[in-house]
Amino acid sequence: MEDQKPTASPDDQQNAAAAGDAQQTVPQDDGNHVGSAQAADLATQLEAAQIKAQEHYEMFLRAKAESENIRRRAQEDVAKAHKFAIESFAEYLLPVMDSLHAALADTSGDLAKLHEGVELTQRQLVAALEKGRIVELNPVGEKFDPHLHQAISMVPSEQEPNTVVAVLQRGYTIAERVLRPALVTVSAPR
Repeated sequence: MEDQKPTASPDDQQNAAAAGDAQQTVPQDDGNHVGSAQAADLATQLEAAQIKAQEHYEMFLRAKAESENIRRRAQEDVAKAHKFAIESFAEYLLPVMDSLHAALADTSGDLAKLHEGVELTQRQLVAALEKGRIVELNPVGEKFDPHLHQAISMVPSEQEPNTVVAVLQRGYTIAERVLRPALVTVSAPR
């Protein structure tokens, strides 16, 4: 026996087609309305984020420009400091120069007065150097210090070994930094 499939009558087929059309025309809530609200909300958030990003970018540009200005001003200040650092020291030396001019202008020929004037000028120069924080090193009798002294020779002496016996050329420090070491002779070990 053969199984036969029931066939739908033409009326059944027409009813089914009409039902399918009806289902297609019924509006369905597929989230498009909710989706458009979310899209609008996202667009608003995006616009707010873009505005905030633009504000931050402008703040960044201002900060960058300000740091460039600070760097440039600092470089100018350093250049001015180098250029004019010697100015105050030069002011201390001007009275010494005046004294030397006065000594050269003296035509009296009195050696005692000339000697006295040179001593006064030397004291003025020492005072000017001290104001400029330049200190003279005259280490006779001190222990030899290779950071402050340069030994030229060793000589036999009654003093303790490695003691400065004589200064051939005085040294100088500026702000506790060696400008020129003192040239010295030191006592030799016995």
